[in-house]
Amino acid sequence: MSTKPLQGKTALVTGSSRGIGRAVAERLGRDGASIIVNYTANPDKAAEVVRTIQASGSQAIAIQADLSRAEEIQRLFDESIQAFGQLDIVVSAAATSMFKPLADITPEEFEKVFSLNTRGVFFVLQQAARKVRDGGRIVQFSTGGTKMPLAGGGLYAASKAAGEQLALSLAKEMGPRGVTVNLISPGVTNTDGLIMPQPAIDALIGQTPLGRLGQPADIADAVAFLVGDDARWVTGQNLQVNGGIL
Repeated sequence: MSTKPLQGKTALVTGSSRGIGRAVAERLGRDGASIIVNYTANPDKAAEVVRTIQASGSQAIAIQADLSRAEEIQRLFDESIQAFGQLDIVVSAAATSMFKPLADITPEEFEKVFSLNTRGVFFVLQQAARKVRDGGRIVQFSTGGTKMPLAGGGLYAASKAAGEQLALSLAKEMGPRGVTVNLISPGVTNTDGLIMPQPAIDALIGQTPLGRLGQPADIADAVAFLVGDDARWVTGQNLQVNGGIL
């Protein structure tokens, strides 16, 4: 019986009760990792992901945490290590979307997007830097929108661009411990978080050489590469998983 590639590893995937985060958690579970499914407000969906991972033969638990709050993030990491004794992989996938003209964005909307996508990411990466084992893996999610500006996408892209700089700097800091830190920047992906108007989606599909929307599994497979041993010499990179649009 062959050993699964992530057997004996523990992975925390933020925002993994749905969408891309769910696909990542389930893929890493199939690869043998024990998974912490993080969610904010939907325990039923998180429990469904846990059951799916367990059915694939891996351990999994769900932990609720509001990632806009630093103390909640610290609790999430502490409870993850208490549950499994170690943390080898952190995938920071949680985010909130916003597609709206800059002139129409309210202060409340600005705070909501930056509190999770920027402030929350900072504290997730900080906890990961402190608690991931030597030789571990950290993957931060960004967006192709930081490379390809879109009307209405400025606030979201700006919030994710900050996370890019944090992750790229962290890669330099974690190198001496053998920890790789990389970014995944999905293109337009078919999830319930895709809130762009249909004409904009159709236009982006038309510009994509592979001619379709991305699927969560497309992104999860790329994450599986970055957290596996085959990517041991890859760090400080921003992998554009987008069907060739950039």
